[in-house]
Amino acid sequence: MITDMKRYNIYFMAGLMILTVITACKKIDAIHPHDSIDLNTGFESISDALKWDIGTYANFRGAQSIAGAVTDIQADQLNITLSNGNNNTDLYKWGAFLQAGDVGGTWGNYGNITQINIAIAGFKTIKTTSAADAAKLSQYTGDLYLARAFYYHALIVRYGKAYDDANSAAANPGVPLVLTYDINALPARASVKAVYDQILSDITTAEGLLAGVTGAQGAHSFNIDVATALEARVRLHMHDWAGAYAAATKLINSGKYPLVNNLADLQNYWYNDGTQEDIYQCFASITELAGGNLTFTNFTNSTKAYNPSYLPTKSIVDMYANTDIRKATYFSNLPVNINDVKANLNLVFKYPGNPAFYPKGTISNGVNASKVFRIGEMYLIAAEAAAGNSDEANALKYLNLLHAARVAGSTINASGTALTDAIRNERTLELAFEGFRLDDLKRWHLGFTRGTPQNADVLLGQGITLTIAATDNKFVWAIPPYDMTLNKNLTQNPGW
Repeated sequence: MITDMKRYNIYFMAGLMILTVITACKKIDAIHPHDSIDLNTGFESISDALKWDIGTYANFRGAQSIAGAVTDIQADQLNITLSNGNNNTDLYKWGAFLQAGDVGGTWGNYGNITQINIAIAGFKTIKTTSAADAAKLSQYTGDLYLARAFYYHALIVRYGKAYDDANSAAANPGVPLVLTYDINALPARASVKAVYDQILSDITTAEGLLAGVTGAQGAHSFNIDVATALEARVRLHMHDWAGAYAAATKLINSGKYPLVNNLADLQNYWYNDGTQEDIYQCFASITELAGGNLTFTNFTNSTKAYNPSYLPTKSIVDMYANTDIRKATYFSNLPVNINDVKANLNLVFKYPGNPAFYPKGTISNGVNASKVFRIGEMYLIAAEAAAGNSDEANALKYLNLLHAARVAGSTINASGTALTDAIRNERTLELAFEGFRLDDLKRWHLGFTRGTPQNADVLLGQGITLTIAATDNKFVWAIPPYDMTLNKNLTQNPGW
C-alpha cells in the first residue's frame, strides 16, 4: 500500500524537514533508511509538533485543490470538449472505457493518513513544560484526528457502497482501516460500518481536543465548528437524521455564518474568496497558491476567447431561474474558440481565479481558495435530515431559508416525495461543481442521463447523452491495481 515515494514522504516528515530544501533532506537521508522513523528525534518538543501540524495542513490543502473535479466529470452536469486533451475521458464515458487504473487518486489519502498515524503516536511522547504548550499540543492532536476522519470519509464514499442501514453497512466491504504505522502491514478491507464508526470516533476525539478553539468566518485552521460540519456531513451519509440535523442546525443557529442574499456579494464570495459563509477555507496567497483550475475557463490571448476542457450542460444551466443569483455567479456567457469552432457559450465561472493571486495585468491562473465547509451545505443537510426524520415543517424551514437567500421572494411549498425532490434539486443548484454530485446520486440510489449539451460541435462525441442506471457498479470506484497486486488481503469491488 505504501509506495517508495510515500515512504520517502513519511521519512521526509519524520525528519521534521517539511518545508526545507533538498540539501537538508539529503543530510537526513544519510542518517536513517527510508523505511524507519526515528521517533526519538522526531518528537522532542512543541516546535516539532508545530512542524508536523504545518505539514498536515499542507497535505490537506493539496488534497482539496483536486478533490471535486474528477467526480463531477463522471457525473451528469458536464460535457468534455474537443480541447480536453484526453484527460479523464474514460471516467466521462463509463462502461468498458472506465478501468481500475483511472480512479486511484483518492486512494492516495492513505499517504496522508500514514503521516497522521505517525504523528499521533509521536505526539504522545512529547513532554510539555507549560499549560500553553499543552494546549497547543492538544490542538495539533485534534487537527490530526479531524484530518484523518476527513480522509477516511473521502475514501469510504468512493470505494465503499452507500451506508443505507447498519446491517447492510456491516456486511459490505469498505476500505482498510490503518490506525498505526506499520510498513509491513497488509490490511484487509474493514466493513463500511466499521469505517464510519472509526470516522465518528475520530471526530469525537477531535471535538474534545478542539472544544476551546472557536470557529470564525473563513477560518484557515481546524476548530470546533469545522469538526461539527464534518460530523453533519458524515451523519447525513449514514442516514443518521437526528445526528445530522443536530450538527447542522448547531452551526446555523450560531449565527456566525449568515447567508449571502445579493448578486454582488455572492460574486465577491466566489470570485474574490469572500468568507461570510465559510466555516473552513483553505489558506492561499499569491506566494502560497492552491491548485489552479483552468479547466472550466482557460482564456487564450491569441484568440481572445476561452478554450475550456469542460462545459456545463444546457440542462444544468437551465435549472436555475433567471432571478437566482447563483445563475449569474456560477455561469458566464463568453466567447469560446474550441478547435476553431467559435461560439458564445455558458462557462462554469464559479472558480475564475482570485485577482489577488496573480499579477495585475496578466491572465488569470484559475486559483481560488478551496471552500471545504460552508453554511449553505449545512442548510441543505438540515433540510434533508429533517425530511428523512418525517419533520416536514423544519425541512421546509431550512430549505426555504437557503432558497429565499438565493432567489428573492421565492418560496417552495411541497410535501412527501415532492419535498424530497425539491431538497435534492436545491442541493444540486447550490453545490454544483463542488464535487458532491456523484456521491449524492450514489447515496440517493439514482441513475442519470447526462444533460442536453449546449453545442455538440465543440464536444467529444462519446458520452454526450450517456444514460447510467442507479445499479451501475462503477458508482463505487475500484481498488487501484497496484494495491491489489501488492496486498493479497484486499478484495476488488464488483464490475472492475
